[in-house]
Amino acid sequence: MAGWLEAEVIERKHWAGDLYSLRVEAPVDPFQAGQFNRLALDIDGERVGRPYSYVNAPDQTPLDFYFITVPGGPLSNRLATLNTGDTVQLMSKPQGFFTLSEVPDAEILWLMATGTALGPYLSMLRTEIPWQRFERIVLIHAVRSAAELTYQRVIDGFRDYGRQFQFVPFVSRESHPGALPGRVTTAIENGSLERRVDLPLSADAAQVMLCGNPDMVRDTTELLKARGLRKNRRRTPGHITTEHYW
Repeated sequence: MAGWLEAEVIERKHWAGDLYSLRVEAPVDPFQAGQFNRLALDIDGERVGRPYSYVNAPDQTPLDFYFITVPGGPLSNRLATLNTGDTVQLMSKPQGFFTLSEVPDAEILWLMATGTALGPYLSMLRTEIPWQRFERIVLIHAVRSAAELTYQRVIDGFRDYGRQFQFVPFVSRESHPGALPGRVTTAIENGSLERRVDLPLSADAAQVMLCGNPDMVRDTTELLKARGLRKNRRRTPGHITTEHYW
């Protein structure tokens, strides 16, 4: 079929619960960190595909995709059973505009994710672009349980940038050392997020990228708008860049 490539599975990793990553080899076209592809399988005579963001940097192989299985989902549950040497279909061309090239310059880059929406940020942070453009970078990963704080080895590698980088985990359903409790929106409202990193979430200093649960994206956007931050658009640059990841 036009536009599709056959990819070989190099590794399937089960992180915890319903969280998996699939690493594959395929000659895809060049992409920007933050963009996505479509993984697909032929199921009952029909090609079933779904978008998944690249977790690897554009110059890294194998290609890495982070996903959650959905109860009754025809595709995700099958992807979670693939083994080394199996094949999956990918599109040749990347898609999406959730990239740093769409984000104006600022002193501080806030990267806020829920669940598997962590993926595109890891791709971005594995390039030199954010480290050259922003003086401070804050990565926020909000999950339900501590077991869902995945890719910790990759995140620990960013600590080599010293005070330029801070990681703030949120765990909503249990206590976990080093993590803030509850939801990101609550921590913005009561000021505990800014106190944690000693950096402002303000229009004069920040660019904010929001990716994940649509409720989080919507509610956080409204809180930031109340502080004077605006949605970022090509014709009218602002401070908030969003992507629903659901």
